Amino acid sequence: MTLQQLEYIVALDKTRHFVRAAEMCNVTQPTLSAMIQKLEDELDCQIFDRSSHPIMPTEIGRLIIKQAHVILFNANQLKENVEVHKGSMGGNLNLAMIPTVAPYLLPGFISIFRENYSDIVLKISEMRTETIIQKLLTAEIDMAILSTPLENPQILEVPLYYEKFEAYISPNEAIYQLKEISPSEMPLEHLWVLEEGHCLRNQVFNFCDNRVHSTTYEAGSIDTLVKIVDINGGYTVIPELHIDLLSNVQKKNLRNIVKPETTREISLVIRQDYVREGLMNAVADTVKQIIPVHMLDARLKKFAIKL
Repeated sequence: MTLQQLEYIVALDKTRHFVRAAEMCNVTQPTLSAMIQKLEDELDCQIFDRSSHPIMPTEIGRLIIKQAHVILFNANQLKENVEVHKGSMGGNLNLAMIPTVAPYLLPGFISIFRENYSDIVLKISEMRTETIIQKLLTAEIDMAILSTPLENPQILEVPLYYEKFEAYISPNEAIYQLKEISPSEMPLEHLWVLEEGHCLRNQVFNFCDNRVHSTTYEAGSIDTLVKIVDINGGYTVIPELHIDLLSNVQKKNLRNIVKPETTREISLVIRQDYVREGLMNAVADTVKQIIPVHMLDARLKKFAIKL
């Protein structure tokens, strides 16, 4: 068994096509097929069902591929330890962000990171929290920016910033007349929320004291929620960084949420065995150039990340 063979089965799992997997690995299709077959012979099991279209891993194949991701990750960590010792900042970075963070970080992040760290090949994906956790644990991504805490002992969380929530209320709503609003004053039957699976949706219902609601109106993005309120009435809850995307007229519809003030913690998360401290600081330093100073974690303002 070789690392190269593990790379081949991971590539075939991603593409579900022998020719495309071979192109991904920069080898010929017969070479890739032969090496995968050799691995299957060595393990005395079938990793892929070649009769299916597209090609699919078998039940035991899925377990093997999952472990292959981790083995390749750890092998790469060994190489990266050497690069860290040399002071190198090159290599690849596979970063994920949740959809309720990406619109505010991603545009500026790409520009600043490319300018300051041109030797790093950056790949950024937008994913929901449950997918991020899964892909971190299987070593398919290096790190992620999302809302914490996750309460997962296999994942290390480094807080980056804290973001308040604001209520965005239609002028047609009775609560529009309030100067500020508490969660207990928010009628859930008029609340528009993100669709199932978004962490922000869960946070909204958490600070509404989990009161029973008869109807839930769901949307796919915060920008869509704002537009729905503008046209249909009701209200929604938006993160602080979305405020700059509102028009001056729309900003009149904002109300502070108080008693308690509601915030979310946004963190950089990695596997516990991740070693590239320099890359983590590159990401954190880039975020620090985008997020207002008053929102940044106090420790991040003063100290570099130490693993």
